[in-house]
Amino acid sequence: MSWHLFTIFFVSTFFISATPGPNMLLAFQYGLNYGVRRTLWTLAGLSLGLFILLLSTLLGLDVISRQQPWLLEVIKTVGAIYLIYLGVLSWRDTGHSSLMAEASAVSEEVAKLDYFETSDSSYNVQQPKPRSLSSAAVKVIPSNSKLFRTGIWVSLSNPKAILFFAAFFPKFINFSAPLWPQYIMLTFGLFLSETIWQIIYTLGGKQLAGWLDVSDRLAWLNRACGVIFMLIAAALLAEVASHFIS
Repeated sequence: MSWHLFTIFFVSTFFISATPGPNMLLAFQYGLNYGVRRTLWTLAGLSLGLFILLLSTLLGLDVISRQQPWLLEVIKTVGAIYLIYLGVLSWRDTGHSSLMAEASAVSEEVAKLDYFETSDSSYNVQQPKPRSLSSAAVKVIPSNSKLFRTGIWVSLSNPKAILFFAAFFPKFINFSAPLWPQYIMLTFGLFLSETIWQIIYTLGGKQLAGWLDVSDRLAWLNRACGVIFMLIAAALLAEVASHFIS
């Protein structure tokens, strides 16, 4: 993989990672509720879950590229269509909903898991479950291991990530060259961009949320991601077309 292609990949993933998905919203909410040091455990869990999903995708692409090359072209085509779909959704997303409200919704979903647990052994302070699910994540102080497991759960609970990786990564992989060096570079680039934004959302989430909620800033960020999705989709379709023409 050339450094030019890697730079395009990193810039693309950096913009995409900036959008407030479940991982970033959880980092934002927990940073506010528990502080930066405690939230680092959650960030570690988010990273581990993301790595599991990414590794599953890359192993699948590796097997397909060696055993069923024609299926790889199908995956590229379907992936391009999926990226166009994501691009349209991102472009139409005005971002008018408050980031604070979205983060609270993510925190409430996590709190529901705590509410239905039969044991409180993962908490530092034993106390009755609060009746309000939306305030559970604030009133109950989870242990470090609980924060870590929550990060893994939130990351793995998004199976769409596998579909996104399968659609996004093939454009940046040269399947006729050694694959694992490319996988390592792409994984490094993705984790670097994700980690940077997770830390930003954890450290300055409130300020960032306030800045994005002003005017149409979040809408323009979504539109920029939409353009990136569509450009990569067009490049994938062009690559598939050239494969069949040659």
